[in-house]
Amino acid sequence: MLFPAIQPTKTWRLPVSDLHTLYLEESGNPEGVPVVFLHGGPGGSCEPGHRRFFDPESYRIILFDQRGSGKSRPHASLEDNTTWDLVADLEKIREFLEIERWVVFGGSWGSTLSLAYAQAHPERVLGLILRGIFLARDEDVRWFFNGEAARIFPEAWQNFIEPIPPEERDDIISAYYRRLTSSNEIVRMGAAKAWSIWEGSSVTLLPDKNVVDHFSDPHIALSIARIECHYFSNNCFFRPNQLLDDMDRISDLPAYIVHGRYDMVCPIDQAVLLKQHWGNAELKVISDAGHAVTEHGISKALVNCCNSMLDMVT
Repeated sequence: MLFPAIQPTKTWRLPVSDLHTLYLEESGNPEGVPVVFLHGGPGGSCEPGHRRFFDPESYRIILFDQRGSGKSRPHASLEDNTTWDLVADLEKIREFLEIERWVVFGGSWGSTLSLAYAQAHPERVLGLILRGIFLARDEDVRWFFNGEAARIFPEAWQNFIEPIPPEERDDIISAYYRRLTSSNEIVRMGAAKAWSIWEGSSVTLLPDKNVVDHFSDPHIALSIARIECHYFSNNCFFRPNQLLDDMDRISDLPAYIVHGRYDMVCPIDQAVLLKQHWGNAELKVISDAGHAVTEHGISKALVNCCNSMLDMVT
């Protein structure tokens, strides 16, 4: 299903501001179709397995960790860290690598950033492959952090809200933000692990200990929790309904949308709504999957979409 594991052929530490330096890597065929992978979160990271969605003989595969994430530095930093900083970083990466146009691949928050980038720079995009659509509207954030998803995962929700006193639970995101930006390292890390484990407990259709363990890692938990909370506290730096309102900018671009039927992090109505605004997109609903890219049906569909995209753009 996935392509064999490969190693990067080149890696860089790319300064994108006076503060931020990004981890950047390239693998696959240097003469192939360029594709950039946008990880989730915000605050997640790229993993070696992410290279395996792409035919290494046909694609020039670009992975990088967004500001504050993964191997980028400073870790978990909120300063100069907005959606539009990340969009600008993509252009800096593209210019640094001397790429004229590329395929953009993004899942979850990566789908959000993919849409924002493509709408800002449609002339630089060959096509998009998106998974687990997150439109970053108020209702999309409320679903996961104001109790709706808690009705599906009540035990995990109780663990999530436990660090927050009852009198602060009417605004969970603000309560967590205060703790995630606390000067007390123990308070910061306790909040980060609770936040990240809630997400890790909800992303798969069936419980997956490996996924929860990944989200429990302190390094990963701190960047995911702090940066997600920062973005959600600021409406992801979008005006209301921005991504759907601006779809006319990319309506002519080809796209594949892959979404799990039982996605409890980003419910499927977001993917259906995006498709309704995008005549050139093809929506593939995976009937036995949740949100995670590691689920079999989602991984298989993404590989097929990457192969099909090659036929479109070459």
